[in-house]
Amino acid sequence: MDGFYAILSLGPPRRLVPAGSQTTTDEVGSSVKRVISSKWWIGLIAAGGALGALPASAETKIGVVDPTRLLEDSPQGKAASESMRAEFAPRQRTLQAQEQGLKARQEKLQKDGATMTDDQRVRAEKELRDAARELERARGEFNDDATAKRNEEMSRLQKTLGEEVRSYAKAQNYDLILTGESVVYAAPAYDITPAILAALQARSAVAPATPAAPAAAKPAPPAKPEKH
Repeated sequence: MDGFYAILSLGPPRRLVPAGSQTTTDEVGSSVKRVISSKWWIGLIAAGGALGALPASAETKIGVVDPTRLLEDSPQGKAASESMRAEFAPRQRTLQAQEQGLKARQEKLQKDGATMTDDQRVRAEKELRDAARELERARGEFNDDATAKRNEEMSRLQKTLGEEVRSYAKAQNYDLILTGESVVYAAPAYDITPAILAALQARSAVAPATPAAPAAAKPAPPAKPEKH
């Protein structure tokens, strides 16, 4: 599977990967999963503290949700990953082609350098340096655009998933919702993930479709000549 020249981790502060590094297209989707999961983890820690403060006699209705499953199996999560791949795959292929071309030119210079004149070799080396700078510039733009797109998709997913979990929790009178990543054990009865997935599927099914572009008007038929 094609790889991306990009930083695709959305947790800690980001850094550019070395020029030769590549990541698979699957990491585009998984990076979004990691960010949302990490943010839900922080919320879970706070929720765990609140749970510990509840009176022992309180009858608290608790649910557990698996954010990774929501992201992998929900139509919204799949759409976000596919959107990333569709948008950045062409540019990724262009970067790969540029890198391969630069490598071929470097190998040719190493092979033919001994037979070149000084002026030819100096000119060829300068052209290679210019091409390498252009490739680095293109990589930087790619990384910036990929980061902006991931942040956009992450924000949309967080809003959608959070709304659905809160809506379900209120409708079913839950007092506390935790994420499964920080729960050592929970009986299956506590798992509300299937219910949330069903709600997300329903939301996707009723989402308004993008209106189709109006069909181009057919040209009027030529007027028939009048009979005399």
